[in-house]
Amino acid sequence: MPDEITLAMMRDALYSAVVSDALDAAGLRQQCCRVPLPPLTGMTKLVGRAKTTQWEQIDGEDPRPYELELCAVDECRPDDVMIAAADGSLDSGLWGELLSTAARNAGCVGAIVDGAVRDVAAMRSMGFAVFARGTSPYDSLHRHRVTAVDVPVEIGGVTFAPGDLVIADEDGVVVVPQRVEEWVIAAAWKKVHDENITRDAIRSGMSATAAFEKYGVL
Repeated sequence: MPDEITLAMMRDALYSAVVSDALDAAGLRQQCCRVPLPPLTGMTKLVGRAKTTQWEQIDGEDPRPYELELCAVDECRPDDVMIAAADGSLDSGLWGELLSTAARNAGCVGAIVDGAVRDVAAMRSMGFAVFARGTSPYDSLHRHRVTAVDVPVEIGGVTFAPGDLVIADEDGVVVVPQRVEEWVIAAAWKKVHDENITRDAIRSGMSATAAFEKYGVL
């Protein structure tokens, strides 16, 4: 076991399912978002720390358009993941090319949007990871706005607190609370190693039953 497991190491070796298993072992069995948030820009893994925004749908002119979302983007730090909690609304594209460009310049590594995004082709060409409910060509102007930044938000029954570790891939989105992060990541790292040993044994001809009895991993 390494002395420190960095975000770069997590991106290389960990994935949502094994981290979910470690959370289960820690007694936290509801840390995976229960809504579809597929990767839309060709980047199929995202690991970083939650930068949270709460959104609301509006019906009328916003007197201070884009104010808080721009503040949130400008406040991004390296390894942040922008979290946009919008109750799954597909009525406008909350996130797009320009916000992605500005966020990436500040070190943000991707976005998770419980709502719609737009400019998908441009974000794909940038290599910016975006996981979202869907797409919409509509601008968010006078349709959605950010109401709070750096507050706990909920997506799919899971709370994202600012700074929580987020792991997203094609299997889903998992949140690791900071209070258990060290233990959970160490447990996930060990399980990946144990799974590799088990996989090699099965590939060498050992039955699945015998491998599980020997190594205790499935």
